[in-house]
Amino acid sequence: MNEPSPAEEPVPADGEPPRLGPRPLSRPVVDEGIAQVFGRPEGVEGGFASPPGSTAAPRTALAPPPHAALAVAFGRPELGGDAPAESLQRPPTNGHGPAGGDEPFWDADADRDPWRDPDSTVALGAPAESGASAAEAPRGPGARLSLREVLFGRRVHPRALAVLAVLALLVGAAGGLVGRYTAEGAASLTEPDPTITQALPGKERPPGSVADIAQRTVPAVVSIEVRVGDQGGSGSGVVIDPSGYVLTNNHVVSAAVGADGASIEAIFHDGTRTPARIVGRDPKTDLAVVKVNVANPVVATIGSSAGLAVGDGVIAIGSPFGLAGTVTDGIVSAVNRPVRLDGGGSDTNAVIDAIQTDAAINPGNSGGPLVDSTGAVVGINTAIRSLGQGDTGGEGGSIGLGFAIPIDSARVIADELIRTGVVKHAEIGVNARSVSDSTSDGAQVENVQAGGAAAKAGIVEGDVIVKVGDRTIGGADELAVAVSERKPGDTVQVQVLRDGRPLSLPVVLTSD
Repeated sequence: MNEPSPAEEPVPADGEPPRLGPRPLSRPVVDEGIAQVFGRPEGVEGGFASPPGSTAAPRTALAPPPHAALAVAFGRPELGGDAPAESLQRPPTNGHGPAGGDEPFWDADADRDPWRDPDSTVALGAPAESGASAAEAPRGPGARLSLREVLFGRRVHPRALAVLAVLALLVGAAGGLVGRYTAEGAASLTEPDPTITQALPGKERPPGSVADIAQRTVPAVVSIEVRVGDQGGSGSGVVIDPSGYVLTNNHVVSAAVGADGASIEAIFHDGTRTPARIVGRDPKTDLAVVKVNVANPVVATIGSSAGLAVGDGVIAIGSPFGLAGTVTDGIVSAVNRPVRLDGGGSDTNAVIDAIQTDAAINPGNSGGPLVDSTGAVVGINTAIRSLGQGDTGGEGGSIGLGFAIPIDSARVIADELIRTGVVKHAEIGVNARSVSDSTSDGAQVENVQAGGAAAKAGIVEGDVIVKVGDRTIGGADELAVAVSERKPGDTVQVQVLRDGRPLSLPVVLTSD
């Protein structure tokens, strides 16, 4: 059977167009568990509240009532007067008031009541208690907090506090004991009333002791400083005359001779500085005299070197390495020791008949006195034997071999320099070298000066000089010393070996 087309649908008898009916509602399937929790209770047609007089128990568990403080703070404010209390729950009569009542539940103010409007926003309402009610109900004093609550906020058990207190007492007691023992230990190192042993009387310094000699001689010794531009040197000297004449070595002051801007200063033991001027110098004996303008200076006692013997005690005084007033002692280890001096860059060209001593002599001692056990000057400290250095103006240190010019020779030179400023020496007029054979030693003549003393006496080249006067000659340096001890014009017997035969020739010494 064919279905009729829309144009063929029957037309109602009244002639009006057909009216479509409502479409059936599409209700989704509801879960039984959800329906049981959120569904309308049985027998309830309107609101969810049970009708009056109903004894049906709710199918869902009710929440416990709120705390009283929360209810007061966040609950609906109570209506004053005799106003009946209103419930927020709709009545079971579809919102038209309770059964049997005339006052409608959903009146005109319902839209403005935030407690009944589900779409109302959050707003700050009236305080939970009015000022009047708060004033009418005076508050009593609150509960006082204990120390435990203030410090730990009830987070520490009282027994733990008791244990902590006991531990604190134990720690305090231990600290007190440690402090006491520490204080007692510190007190043992100090004494409030010390008793120091009284000093004994000063040690006696008998005459002739090193201390006695030093006290008497050091004031007569000066340090000499020489400056030439930015260069400088130092040495020592000894005052030999009350007028301020100071005896020293030539190599100490020779750098200042003829140099522009050169200066010489003498420093006394008390620190007094004074300029010094060169009076005269003798490069052949390495001696010089300078003068200082000092009133009443302490003058050294001049002794004699002729009586010195090996083993005699001597004291060297000077300024080694610039250390003024230094005193060292030792003995005479040899006498009449011919020593050729190294001038150390000066014009010194000397051979001295030295006093050898083991008293420590170092650079800076040059020109200082060597004194005997009586405090008398017996020599002028001049040279040392060291590793690589030959005089006390160098940088070598003492190895126990020091040399001093005998004062007997130095005094003669000093007197001549003070009187005339120059010194004349005796000359023999030969150049010699040291030789030695199985039987004797001597100075072999290498050349003879024409017109000199040796040429006039008949000494020829090849002769070996073995004796001058009473002094045996062991080498060229000893020949120079033996001649320098004489004066110009002296006649001296000179013994030579010529072709193995001894000869004695008188020689009249000339002047240099």
